[in-house]
Amino acid sequence: MEDSDSFELFVADLSARFTGLPIERVDGEITSALEQLLEVFGTDRSTLMEVVDDGKDLRPTHSAAVPGLKTFPEDSSELVPSWYAAMLSRGKAVVLSQLPDDLPAEAGSERAYVLRRGMKSHLAVPLMVGGHYVLVLATATFSAFRNWSETNERQLRIVGQILVNAFYRVRIEGELRDSLAEVRELKDRIEEENVFLRNELGEFANPREIVGDSPSLRRAVSLLAQVAPTDTTVLLRGETGTGKELFADAIRRQSGRADGPIIKVNCSAIPSTLIESELFGHERGAFTGAVNARPGRFELAEGGTLFLDEIGDLPGEVQAKLLRVLQDREVQRLGATRARTFDVRIVTATNRDLETAVAEGSFRQDLYYRISVFVITIPPLRDRREDIPILVWSIINRRQEELGRSIEKIPKRVMDALQSYSWPGNIRELENVIERALILSPGKVLELDDAVIAGHGGSGRKRHETELLDQVAGDHITAVLERCNWRISGRGNAAEVLGLHPNTLRSRMKKLAIVRPDRRLE
Repeated sequence: MEDSDSFELFVADLSARFTGLPIERVDGEITSALEQLLEVFGTDRSTLMEVVDDGKDLRPTHSAAVPGLKTFPEDSSELVPSWYAAMLSRGKAVVLSQLPDDLPAEAGSERAYVLRRGMKSHLAVPLMVGGHYVLVLATATFSAFRNWSETNERQLRIVGQILVNAFYRVRIEGELRDSLAEVRELKDRIEEENVFLRNELGEFANPREIVGDSPSLRRAVSLLAQVAPTDTTVLLRGETGTGKELFADAIRRQSGRADGPIIKVNCSAIPSTLIESELFGHERGAFTGAVNARPGRFELAEGGTLFLDEIGDLPGEVQAKLLRVLQDREVQRLGATRARTFDVRIVTATNRDLETAVAEGSFRQDLYYRISVFVITIPPLRDRREDIPILVWSIINRRQEELGRSIEKIPKRVMDALQSYSWPGNIRELENVIERALILSPGKVLELDDAVIAGHGGSGRKRHETELLDQVAGDHITAVLERCNWRISGRGNAAEVLGLHPNTLRSRMKKLAIVRPDRRLE
């Protein structure tokens, strides 16, 4: 075809047809374009093919032919010959005017095909996307020979570029839809796996709070659901980071005090000289510095719930006063002359072995009996490893937007490493590690440090992964310590930043051999 005006009109029409075309209609329009190409070029068959198998083969995607001639491939046994595919995948056009005479000696299979099908002439051009030849547009004659000009080759490339852009728009949008569908499926699975929590805890439970479906967690949640509607005093037992505060929140929300306040006291974080004033309040002038009267936490929790976390760390003298308050249901401010009754539901928590503390005399036995009317033991993460995948996704969904991330996949090797680790810091430690991983994962795939994901395999795999994850945890703790000038306890210092009890942090540092450079820890 030498009529440049007709070709320009054809190209203009083709470009307009594909602009803004819904992807559901692209396939049909590509076939229509190949049919029109036959009229414009005066050929008998046109075919669009995708480069596959690293350029070793071509796979027909669309084809059109004049009446009486089959589209390519003619039957399911047709394969694109190797010489032809090799030429095009290297970016070279195939220009064959006199077949089979124009074929080189090494094109034996091509020669057999031409003789079998009666092809006279053939022109094919490779098409590039992103620096790689990915498609081929070919047209051929079967009724007469055709001498192809450079103009024919250039025009075929122009048409091919329009088609390749449309073809890959469908491919990219399809992959995007598949990815979005995978994310939606994952979110649905997370929702389904936590449905028991919503059934047992009603409005309280959602994947951002208590997450998991392991038998041990189910037992704890079942106990919570039974005791929450009552006013019974509850003792929550569990290691640091297992989620005792979440359980306390759940008890309040499922009780008749849901509309009342929940006042939380970390008994280990308040100096022993101030804990009594914090709990019971004080009057003006009760002690040096008491310039104003101040209500205690019992008064602030009136009509609601008082959560005494780490109650095992209360000083002995405060234990005695707390016991009397719980027995009499009256609280008296320091410096006051009379007591006040209170209406407060008490929930306590500890990571200590209170029975041993009672035996050793560091915790009052009568107070222990008073607070342990109903005990819920929250399992450590190492006893419910099957919950780790859903916990990881829950943390990612909760934190990634704030960190500017959009994670869609977690490699199996990464999840295996997370599930094989013992997690002495439990969910709190897991949250820290996942947050660090989010920061280090700018793409769609969550990755741990290179050291963690390297070297998986062999009989010592789990031990190796655990050792590597210990290294990541150690690096994270060291970074926090350096940021806090190696101060462990106190507000804003390392233990609080890491969400650990100071003694737990010291134990963790000892296990990981973390030592201040001058070996003088504060």
